[in-house]
Parts: sequence; structure tokens; C-alpha cells
Amino acid sequence: MMSIPHTPTIDTLAPSAPRRHARLQVKSEQRATGHVDGAWWPCSRDLTAELPELLEDLATTWGPCERVTYSLPMWEPVARKLVVDGRRVRVEGFNSQPPETVTVIGGQGRGRLTLLVVPPETAPASARASLAAASQGGNTDTVDRLLGFVDTADMAASTQRWELDGGLVR
Repeated sequence: MMSIPHTPTIDTLAPSAPRRHARLQVKSEQRATGHVDGAWWPCSRDLTAELPELLEDLATTWGPCERVTYSLPMWEPVARKLVVDGRRVRVEGFNSQPPETVTVIGGQGRGRLTLLVVPPETAPASARASLAAASQGGNTDTVDRLLGFVDTADMAASTQRWELDGGLVR
């Protein structure tokens, strides 16, 4: 007898696990402005562990989510479907998606929400500054500019690596 392949799913957090709230701030505007609609600061790069809390928190103000897209290189492997609050959510990774974002797509015509992802290892003060800036009404800063609040030593190291790889040296 041949078994039918299936896509693994994950249920929401076990009842015995204490629930953290996602570190999330979203613009209050109804229409899209700027490159992102808010920011999220996950605790790890384990999307399977982080998504249920994010989607539960978003559901309280934005409504249920049907689909999440993310950057493959930024996250650990994740199941293609999650079950959050009894609802199935499709999860899709793309190499072409900017690594500093996740996109949440809502049902019933709610549209799409693009969130800046503040790296989990970011210092708390820098992370809070990025969250606040990204969620500020009317903010149209780019993802790179919003992450400019993140430790500048990391940015200097990235520039140095780029120059060592043949980038423009001034």
C-alpha cells in the first residue's frame, strides 16, 4: 500500500506553554504608505515557533490571515501550512523576497500587510527605535533606512565585506 504524501502542519502553541506577545507595531493608517506597514521583532529565526504568536496578535486588530510569505535565506526551514487558532495558514518562502520583510495576506478582502523584520539579535534599544519608526504614520522610509537604527557596527562590517569583495572603495 502506498502512502499519500502530505505537507506537515503545526498547531498553535501548546496550552501548557506560556504565551508571549509578538513584538509588533503596525501603522494605524488604512491605506498603504511607504515600504512597510509596520515592524516585527521576532525572538528567533525559527519561523515555525514565531508565526503563531504574530498571527494571533495580528488577528485581534487586522483579522485572520490566510498566507504568509518570507525570505528563504533568513529563516530556518518551516512547514508549508500552519494551523493558528483553528485556521489553516499557507506559508511560502521565496529567494526573491527582501530578507528583512514578511508579508501577511488576510482573508475576506483585507489585503496585504508588509512588515519589516528586525533581526532577533538586535539590541533592545535599536529594535525599539526601528519598531517605532516603521509604525509611525506617514513614514515612507526604505527598509534599509528603517534598519539604520540597528547597530552601526554591523553596517560597517557589511560595507567592509562588500569592499573586500570588489565593491567601490572611496
